[in-house]
Amino acid sequence: MKLRKVSAASAAVLALALAATACGSDDKDDTSSGSTSGGGDKIKIGIKYDQPGLGLKEPDGSFSGFDVDVATYVAKELGYEPNQITFVETKSADRENALSRGDVKFIAATYSINDERAKKVDFAGPYLLAHQDLLVKKDSDIAKGADLNGKNLCSVTGSTSAQNVRDKIAPKANLKQLGGYSECIAALQSGSVDAVTTDDSILAGFAAQDKYKGQFKLVGEKLSNENYGVGVKKGDKATVDKINAALEKMVSDGAWDKAVTENFGPAEYKNEKAPKIGVIVK
Repeated sequence: MKLRKVSAASAAVLALALAATACGSDDKDDTSSGSTSGGGDKIKIGIKYDQPGLGLKEPDGSFSGFDVDVATYVAKELGYEPNQITFVETKSADRENALSRGDVKFIAATYSINDERAKKVDFAGPYLLAHQDLLVKKDSDIAKGADLNGKNLCSVTGSTSAQNVRDKIAPKANLKQLGGYSECIAALQSGSVDAVTTDDSILAGFAAQDKYKGQFKLVGEKLSNENYGVGVKKGDKATVDKINAALEKMVSDGAWDKAVTENFGPAEYKNEKAPKIGVIVK
């Protein structure tokens, strides 16, 4: 009889242990499925998949670009190794929704900080100050924006960049709008357009591709200020503060300069110095 009582007690202890183990497993599954408080199994980060030099999904499934390097560095500071990162494609029109739904922890995707967006999401940074510029062939006689008058200028359908050029520097430029920047770059290479316009960082990224190296140059016009920030879900101040600390460290230890050189160097990109956290250049 005494032996049976001991066995029953042991069984009760075993049952409690199994229950505790099951609870622990549930917590781990939650972390794997998207909890990103730091030190968890995975973190989901939003990037672009189609911008060489900034955010590009390579044919082998890997990712490259300045935004990718920034995101990877920040994730490391938050407690995640590269193999714990899941990069999620976040197109421009869906960035705010991706954050509010919790699809990603943060977004580094040429995400310019402005007042309208700041109503919907919070921003860390900025981590890069870009400007609208012109990309031309290396041997082009276009040395300034006004030289575009009477020549063909390419931008993406729906973009305000081309009209900005006509309004500010070349009212007689002939606008040609195509479906994507890769198409504009191909048109520039073939000679069917004389220049392409958008953010200088985007232009430099395309020009730095192996198939284009040495063929193009940036003119150096600064038609706008684009303060790239890291987007975070509205109200998540703790994550914003951690990312800002990571960005400051990236600048101070030289990793920021290295990433700029590696991703934009072939296009002779004359980048601005790393911006100060919280300082927006209008």
